[in-house]
Amino acid sequence: MIILERRVVIPGVGAITPLGNSAKESWEALSKGESGIGEITRFDTSDFPTRIAAEVKGFDPFEYIDKKEEKKMDVFIQYAIAAGTMAVEDSALTIKNGNAGRVGVIVGVGLGGLPGIEKYHSVLEEKGNRRISPFFIPYVLPNLASGHISMRTGAKGPNSCISTACTAGTHAIGESFRVIQRGDADAMIAGGAESVITPLGVGGFCSMRALSTRNGDPKSASRPFDLDRDGFVVGEGAGILILEELEHAKARKANIYAEIVGYGMSADAYHITMPDPNGEGAYSCMKAALKNAGIETHDLQYINAHGTGTQFNDKIESLAIRRVFGEHAYKLAVSSTKSMTGHLLGGAGGIEAIFTTYAINHGLLPPTINYETPDPECDLDYVPNEARKMDLVNAMSNSFGFGGTNASIVLKRYEA
Repeated sequence: MIILERRVVIPGVGAITPLGNSAKESWEALSKGESGIGEITRFDTSDFPTRIAAEVKGFDPFEYIDKKEEKKMDVFIQYAIAAGTMAVEDSALTIKNGNAGRVGVIVGVGLGGLPGIEKYHSVLEEKGNRRISPFFIPYVLPNLASGHISMRTGAKGPNSCISTACTAGTHAIGESFRVIQRGDADAMIAGGAESVITPLGVGGFCSMRALSTRNGDPKSASRPFDLDRDGFVVGEGAGILILEELEHAKARKANIYAEIVGYGMSADAYHITMPDPNGEGAYSCMKAALKNAGIETHDLQYINAHGTGTQFNDKIESLAIRRVFGEHAYKLAVSSTKSMTGHLLGGAGGIEAIFTTYAINHGLLPPTINYETPDPECDLDYVPNEARKMDLVNAMSNSFGFGGTNASIVLKRYEA
């Protein structure tokens, strides 16, 4: 039986991002308009047209994972475990035998263990198949992010991994929302994770001419909606939220950051990488999320945009927002936090849902930095360069991915 009246709230968050090794640290840097983008340190980029990325800095996996276990998991799994551990601790949710079957995990991942695949392909080529680690397969499998979180927390409820490119994190949160709504769980550990700043990952995106080549000034390279944008900057990290049924959260006196009230998803059915030039998929996705939330267009105040900094994405997302909201589009605040974090691909939806949650909770809109020259085709209020105070009630977070897959979630300020 579908129990649609079950309300879902957010009592905990955790993050590893290019801006900091916790959600709080990342938010503080974001609020100041700081950039996490710099020169790539992981490999020699001298032959690459793009030599910049948004790397996680100073992350110590051994704060969360012992040395024996660390050898069994690629970096994206380590980030997911760290963010998931922090989210559970932040929520003060206790998982034990009595409730373990009512707590689940869904983590979205895009490319998965690409560093491990490159590493063990080199082992195969140089030393032969007998030197491949027996842990290679679970080392790289995307669903092992969810798997390891469940093993560490004891969560025995619904467990899955969603791999829908740059939309994966938002799909994971939206599907977790629905799991709780329909009564299949009381709490879900949900979000996204990614780490593919590797020669093959960066090289592949370079071949597509999707990345910014503003190598001489990395911090200004990610410039969503700006006329002079020249591509996105790849990032890495993880963002994990605890979603919980309201009465369950109230019964244990949980601190509630915000409420999730709507989720929409759609397909462009157009092209493997290009968005529909009419913005049809993004339009229908946002419309569905608003309908699911029961919120009128004029009641939404803020959108955390997908806003990658590519020519087509930013133009078409702006077009879709105008189509959905009409004249109200020009009263909306729309910002892209990718201007500071880079694009975390499958992990983007996780951290951006956290930033949207914090924006509601703190009454502060994160800016779009590096916005210098307006683009006539991107003519909305992008919260340029400085954070803005706002008494924020209703907000949306968008994610759009290769293959024309789209997701939007609607969050609102919690009111008892």
